Amino acid sequence: MSKHRAPVGNPLVAVGYLRMSKDDQKLSPAVQRASVEAWARAQGAHVVAWHLDDGVCSVTLVDKRPGLVAALGDLRVHGAGVLVVAKRDRLARDVVLTATIEGLVAGAGAHVVSAAGEGNGEAPADQFMRGVIDCAAQYERALIRARTKAALGALRAQGKRAGCIPYGKRLAADGVHLEPDEREQAVLARVAELHDAGLSVRGIAAQLRSEGIVGRAGPLAPTQVQRFLRALPLTEAA
Repeated sequence: MSKHRAPVGNPLVAVGYLRMSKDDQKLSPAVQRASVEAWARAQGAHVVAWHLDDGVCSVTLVDKRPGLVAALGDLRVHGAGVLVVAKRDRLARDVVLTATIEGLVAGAGAHVVSAAGEGNGEAPADQFMRGVIDCAAQYERALIRARTKAALGALRAQGKRAGCIPYGKRLAADGVHLEPDEREQAVLARVAELHDAGLSVRGIAAQLRSEGIVGRAGPLAPTQVQRFLRALPLTEAA
């Protein structure tokens, strides 16, 4: 019995996929689109649909990317033979996830093309190059995360602001260091009292609401109370 295969799409019909992470400001959607459009002109291809995942991390799974899901659907709808991205790392910075996406694209009768020309083609050398590029993208992400973690740790050790201001603290007048916030410290103290009295997380949240005690954005949810309890030893030691 022959194995069923998806119809092969037209190699001159493409669907453009753009991804913009929260912290990546260099490859904006406009820059990515311009790169893809230049590729299409050079190849004589027509991009029939565009899809964007904005603020999506490079390791976000496929089902959490509405833009990518729609792009995969449009490959079939338009009989497109190409899912084109500005660079391969727009797919992902994870080797396994990248391979998964390529498999889904192949299942739709198409293949992935990088407008930057990275590893395009099916020759052994092209396949090898794609593997190297994907591994490099994953390695780069790991390096960035390591550097960021080290930098934030150094700032915290100096008592300086690092990322979001933790509850119970506020930015000092110098705009750099953190200092205790008396109102929020009182909320944390009340949470500790209620916890010592034997109330559950939900019970603490309900009691705080009944007392009119709120957080920065309104009534405190049980999940927020739970985070406060986890951080409480650090807060008391500060």
